[in-house]
Amino acid sequence: MASPRHATAAGTKEQVDFAQVLPAYGYWMQLVETMVNPVNGHTVAEDLADQADELEAAAVGDNNSSHMEVATKAQQELEKIEKQIEHLEQAAGDNHDARRQLHDLHDRVNALRKQVTSQMGAWQKTELARHPQRPYTLDYIDRIFTDFSELHGDRGFSDDAAIVCGMARFHGEDVLVLGQQKGRDTKQKVYRNFGMPSPEGYRKAIRLMQFAEKFGRPIFTFVDTPGAYPGLGAEERGQGEAIAYNLREMARLEVPIITTITGEGGSGGALAIAIADRVLMMENSIYSVISPEGCASIMWRDASKRDVAAQAMRITAPDLVELGCVDGVVPEPPGGAHNDHPGAAELLDAELQKHLAELKAMSKEQMMKARYDKFRHMAQFFATV
Repeated sequence: MASPRHATAAGTKEQVDFAQVLPAYGYWMQLVETMVNPVNGHTVAEDLADQADELEAAAVGDNNSSHMEVATKAQQELEKIEKQIEHLEQAAGDNHDARRQLHDLHDRVNALRKQVTSQMGAWQKTELARHPQRPYTLDYIDRIFTDFSELHGDRGFSDDAAIVCGMARFHGEDVLVLGQQKGRDTKQKVYRNFGMPSPEGYRKAIRLMQFAEKFGRPIFTFVDTPGAYPGLGAEERGQGEAIAYNLREMARLEVPIITTITGEGGSGGALAIAIADRVLMMENSIYSVISPEGCASIMWRDASKRDVAAQAMRITAPDLVELGCVDGVVPEPPGGAHNDHPGAAELLDAELQKHLAELKAMSKEQMMKARYDKFRHMAQFFATV
């Protein structure tokens, strides 16, 4: 879908003919809205899926695939439109009518982004949780906390760059903040081991959590990992034992703990820093015992059925709130946190403040009992008479 051409670059205001350009952008928006909005009770994606393969098994995959392709295409077009709007806003200058119309277009973009996100299935949200431009732990730390001072090492083997830990201030209060960290480019991804911690990372985390407990500092953890590193060296150094030790010791900590799933929450590698009084999930994050691809490979011997597996596993934030596995969902900016890092951090900051205030209002004994009871009562779907 080609973008409307305007007569100039962003810097030369006087050459832009807004009377011609703005209607063209309005028409472009209508085309994108047609991709997403229901027509005669069906979206374009559903109509395409209905015309595809009539075999039941294939139809499920095609339907999900069509939805995913349309949603992806719509997101791409909206990003193009927003970039063009930004250029035109610079060129508009004192043209108030043009600026008003551009503001209206911007509102339509945000509204359509919300609509696209609301129609996403579990697999589409999995892809969004893995988006390479989503904010990572250090992005949230930079925007929510102040005076961050990173600490290193497990005092036993080495440091693990896949987990960052440090002391910081949260609205003036001394706290400990830690979380898994992924990389943006190839060099950083290798350095951070793709966000997959080794045993020394988990041992570093629990060492500093116990240090924070000693001085009465609340703990904030951020989870974003496909899972604990499954390499030979990690297994030789006791990966399973390190995770199990963290589970036990976090349950005993006498300070408030708040965990946020910011992207992927993969299995024990996520849970090892997520035994918390409050477990929150970003709107487009996932939390599961295995990846959809891994589940599909085991259940159907076919990783391509990952979309079916993702839906069946109920790994999205609303599903997990309903199941009682997490305590709340943090909304994201329109289209996802990757579109607006400061906006995502601001929304999360407000939730963290609210939950920390609630925990501080409880006695130590009440807080620890509530934490213990929460995890003990998970997955209890039957009542005994």
